[in-house]
Amino acid sequence: MCSAVVEDPRINSRIVTAYRQKTPGSADLAQQALELLPSGIAHDARNVDPYGIYVARAKGPHKWDVDGNKYVDYFGGHGALILGHGNPVVAAAIAEAAADGSQFGSSHPREIGWAKAIQRLIPSAERVRFTSSGTEATLMGVRLARAFTGKNSILRFKGHFHGWHDHMAAGYSNHFDGTPTPGVIQGIADKTVLCMPNDTAGVAAALESNKDIAVVLLEPTGSSFGQLPLRDEFVHALRELTTKHGVLLMFDEVVTGFRTSKGGAQMHYGIRPDLSSFAKIVAGGMPGAAIAGRKDILDLLDFKASAAAGREKIGHPGTFNANPISAAAGIAALTIIAETDINGQANATCGALRDGLNGVLSDEGVRWAVYGTTSGFHLFLNPNNRDISAKTFDPFDASFDELKSSPTKVVNRMRLAMLVNGVDLNPRLGGFTSCTHTAQDVTDTVVAFRESIRMLKAEGEL
Repeated sequence: MCSAVVEDPRINSRIVTAYRQKTPGSADLAQQALELLPSGIAHDARNVDPYGIYVARAKGPHKWDVDGNKYVDYFGGHGALILGHGNPVVAAAIAEAAADGSQFGSSHPREIGWAKAIQRLIPSAERVRFTSSGTEATLMGVRLARAFTGKNSILRFKGHFHGWHDHMAAGYSNHFDGTPTPGVIQGIADKTVLCMPNDTAGVAAALESNKDIAVVLLEPTGSSFGQLPLRDEFVHALRELTTKHGVLLMFDEVVTGFRTSKGGAQMHYGIRPDLSSFAKIVAGGMPGAAIAGRKDILDLLDFKASAAAGREKIGHPGTFNANPISAAAGIAALTIIAETDINGQANATCGALRDGLNGVLSDEGVRWAVYGTTSGFHLFLNPNNRDISAKTFDPFDASFDELKSSPTKVVNRMRLAMLVNGVDLNPRLGGFTSCTHTAQDVTDTVVAFRESIRMLKAEGEL
């Protein structure tokens, strides 16, 4: 017999109470973490009220927490795991590399193989420089652009995320006026131009009036893998405008790389950027990243090329650059992507998932919608309560503020409800599919979504 769910008198939420009853092991670990880590977490996206799950193991499209609960996982390692958790080929490559040694302090054959695996799929990658994270890759991209052009400013788009270093801290989730966030000096903020996505005229005007712009940097499918989607014609216009004004174009493919297509968003659009940053999938789900692009730009990192040109080389150390274990994982993952249709599998599954979730919203009379492209999906919460249909919703009809709106209480309760029902979404109530998600996973997720919607209705949140 199932025990009755007792309301927590402190928070008066049956959803939160059910979550607490299901996850006592995670609750205990979360309490320990509060004594050790700020907010008890290691990444802002893992901030959940009252606490997040603690995962013990994962395989394919699933993961299990310390209490033994199984979840269909759409967090997907923050987008890194298009092959799913624990791909056997990647795992074998990691084990073999780890047995050989984790840090040589020297060059090694696998870094050559890794660079070749990237070049095989990314024609614009004439040269590759490895880093340890996507943040480092975008930071190096900005430094290269400034040194190459002799200009100081960068043009970015509101809502687009490019890591947490000083040049990228404002304009992603707040400070859309360009003012510096805590710890960032005013001078850095002053050298950033923030434009609205899909505003070709605005970008043209900025490039015309500000001759100090070195690079235009963007998430090529739009903020957060298309949560705020970009129109194809806008991205093509950026290539034309940057070429016209002698400004570099940089694609941040940390998420889109090898997911939007085998060759990333640049293959999807048929656009050749000057620079591209990669992480997540590029390292097979291990820590690792790269900046890639034109040889003449990356020659600024080359000892002989810099000396021959009579210019100072850009310094770039990094203890774990091209770490052999990450290199092995990257080679294995990129080879699978190059030689199979895992992109098509993940895309088809996500299409079925979006259709199924929108069917629930229609059936339940909820004016929300699920949208996205390729292997990503996003839940639109319709903060203005417009009369929309889930099955026909077009995100281009919604404003920036609508798409970015995240009513904290509803989002948190929905995440908890989905966890109670065996599904893990990301903090934006969306996620990624992998090639390992099955039709049964889609069915289970749709059932969980329906039950979660009804739980929210019962609490008066819908």
